[in-house]
Amino acid sequence: MAKKKRARILKQLKKDKWLYFLMLPGILLTLVFRYFPMYGAIIAFKDYNPMLGILDSPWVGFEHFREFISSPNFGMLLSNTLKISIYGLILGFFPPIILALSLNQVLNEKIKKKLQLILYAPNFISVVVIVGMLFLFLSANGPINAIVQKLTGNPIMFMSSPDYFRTIYILSGIWQGIGWSSILYTATLAGVSTDLYEAANIDGANLIQKIWHIDLPAMRPIMVISFILSAGNIMNVGYEKAYLMQTSMNIPTSEIISTYVYKVGLQSGNYAYSAAVGLFNMIINVVLLLIVNNITKRLNDGQGL
Repeated sequence: MAKKKRARILKQLKKDKWLYFLMLPGILLTLVFRYFPMYGAIIAFKDYNPMLGILDSPWVGFEHFREFISSPNFGMLLSNTLKISIYGLILGFFPPIILALSLNQVLNEKIKKKLQLILYAPNFISVVVIVGMLFLFLSANGPINAIVQKLTGNPIMFMSSPDYFRTIYILSGIWQGIGWSSILYTATLAGVSTDLYEAANIDGANLIQKIWHIDLPAMRPIMVISFILSAGNIMNVGYEKAYLMQTSMNIPTSEIISTYVYKVGLQSGNYAYSAAVGLFNMIINVVLLLIVNNITKRLNDGQGL
């Protein structure tokens, strides 16, 4: 029995050898950049000394984790990270869906392609350029404040005020990613059979009814998967944009776990402590992913990741 199973596997590998060959670069990159670095995570449990190396550095157990949780910055860091992530998830989840539904109603293919090109373009702009644009447009002498000053008489310090950081961060992120995030939904709608629309037209269905009974059910599996994956990344707020947007005045709302890890680890050289904070962040992410996936399964007839 084992020989037959082995022969069947070898036959399948031989048949699809070129497909596996194409998968090889992706597998190697995943191993090198995702799995091999996990070895270095043990420094979170050590008093790491670069001169001694990872293995020879003394163990300290959960000391770094206790230090982080008991630190005065813990509450602020966790709160800022969760607020940016959750608000971003809630506000950023539906715009790509609405955009895909809207593009699906554009019958002229030339106009549709031009709109897609315009909407996808911001995704390819560097984060550094995006933040530079934000500082340019929202500065005290920028065009936005020129309008505000005419209406109110006083400019608003958008980039230095803690009250505006989350709003600017989230809205600029939605603008940058809305087009690219809608690709999966647009592709899903492109695969919907035209017979369903024709049957709906015969039954006298209006636009809203066709969207509700045809488009949304077709997009539902992708929506579920996208939501679960987004919820699993709640704690993974990219430090680049938050760090670039930081000023000395907006630190109370702009300092998040990822920027804190960057400052403590790379700038201060406290690698073991920063590794512990990063590992803590990852554990919270995994727990949230499992919880959201379990809830989604119960609400979605057992379908999840």
